[in-house]
Amino acid sequence: MSDSTSTRPAVVLDVWCELQCTDCRTARADLRALRERYGDRLELRLRHFPLAKHKHSFAAAQAAEEAFEQGKGWAYAEAVLERAEDLAAKGEPVLLDVARELGLDAEEFDTALIDGRHILIVDADEAEGRAIGVTGTPTYVFGGERLDGGKSQEGLLARIEEIADRLLAETDGAQERA
Repeated sequence: MSDSTSTRPAVVLDVWCELQCTDCRTARADLRALRERYGDRLELRLRHFPLAKHKHSFAAAQAAEEAFEQGKGWAYAEAVLERAEDLAAKGEPVLLDVARELGLDAEEFDTALIDGRHILIVDADEAEGRAIGVTGTPTYVFGGERLDGGKSQEGLLARIEEIADRLLAETDGAQERA
């Protein structure tokens, strides 16, 4: 999901994430740097890859989708990542607390978790991730390349920027020819 509403063509970076993953929490700084550098020319798209070892990751993914519906998806995902240990210890009430803290409709979050309206999105993301070889989080898919941030974050931002610069140059060149 993306909070982007721009009609300008953007290069898309799929970010396969799990909201109880401490490596994903560490990656937030890189994602912020990418947003700052590229603005709306780079669309960061949250893709869900809940891991079985984290009991509340599937519910957190559904809750993040509800946050996107309410217009604060990335803010919500980052806030939940910040509280990963709290989520592990206290469970789903943390997801509702985060929604309230961000001024979202927590009752609607609760209803969404009960009625499962976002399960298909989460399941589809997970299935697609498995199909393309995602095995852990964070994993980035960008310009046809899969970059595994779960093994090491070192050098990853530079590699993403290199690919983004190339793809944006190609997009700009195609627009000039059109």
